[in-house]
Amino acid sequence: MTTRRTATRPPATENTPRHFAVVGAGLAGIACARTLVQAGHRVTLLEAEAAVGGRMATRETPFGTFDHGAQYFTVRDARFAQALETVPGLCKPWSATMVRVLDTFGRVAAAGLANGEPHWVATPGMDALPRRWAVPLAGATELETRVTHIERDSLNPRQWQLRTLGSPGAPDARHVFSGFDAVLLAVPHPHAVALLQNSALVPALAKRLGKVEVVPCWTLMLAFPQATTGRIGPQWNAARSTHHRIAWLARESSKPRRGSVERWTVQASPAWSLEHLDDDAPRVLAKLCKAFSEVTGVRAEPTHAEVFRWTSAQTTTPLGQTHLWDAKAGIGVAGDWCIGHRVEDAFISGLELALAAL
Repeated sequence: MTTRRTATRPPATENTPRHFAVVGAGLAGIACARTLVQAGHRVTLLEAEAAVGGRMATRETPFGTFDHGAQYFTVRDARFAQALETVPGLCKPWSATMVRVLDTFGRVAAAGLANGEPHWVATPGMDALPRRWAVPLAGATELETRVTHIERDSLNPRQWQLRTLGSPGAPDARHVFSGFDAVLLAVPHPHAVALLQNSALVPALAKRLGKVEVVPCWTLMLAFPQATTGRIGPQWNAARSTHHRIAWLARESSKPRRGSVERWTVQASPAWSLEHLDDDAPRVLAKLCKAFSEVTGVRAEPTHAEVFRWTSAQTTTPLGQTHLWDAKAGIGVAGDWCIGHRVEDAFISGLELALAAL
């Protein structure tokens, strides 16, 4: 059975608030939705997962947390810096300026990043930042709700309606959300392409997304509570690696407010992740644990070990502009993949799409 949720008001004019559907509650979607609400418009934020944040994700375990998506963020744009001022004390600098670059044998090839750019993390986990920014949107957010189709509103062809699958506690529930003046997609690149194509919407937008390339990433999480000194293995806290399986390693317990149990997050290289995208988790776990040992010299068995697969993680070919917006149709697209893959890229993309749609 499909239920319908309709906005009980006429379509907006230039002088009245509009109703926007923002699909995706990662940082791009949250930045977009917040900007629209602050401008006096109504927003419905729809997210397929059970929590907001996207790849600014934090994994809870009995041994502490893991930032298994975005590891840290940088602050280069003044608008992003200004937004961070709204959450004083939430974000802390991380001593990852001591990042080492390792060769394929785990030997230090460079002592640190060339520009010494500060690295920041949200506390107590990376998900704390999007969660905090999403608080004003709580009453307008639909979690565990995957948008499957976008179409003209059956009651008012000048507006849009969304067909969805799932709701909290009811994964097979089907709903129709209607009465939208515009639909803004802030989802991973493959999802944006699929929605535009499946809904036969604005072919020109879908065509322009065709050149974008985003690669997957397998992430390994390890905990060593048996480390009596609180540390195990190398003295550095984070490293980029040229090992064919591993691109990044970070000691989670070195981040502010993360607890003292020795924990490591390991992100596989794009090429290896793509090659092994469809491997089962135990096989990936074994291979990445072996690579972690080769790079770090750690021979101890972890008490906790798990892997997580991000099917869309790192942008290798971005769109080349912050967003796409078709004012005539009222359809827009944003995401970090528009201009890169950094946390700040997601924020700027969502912000600029909202400003274009106002």
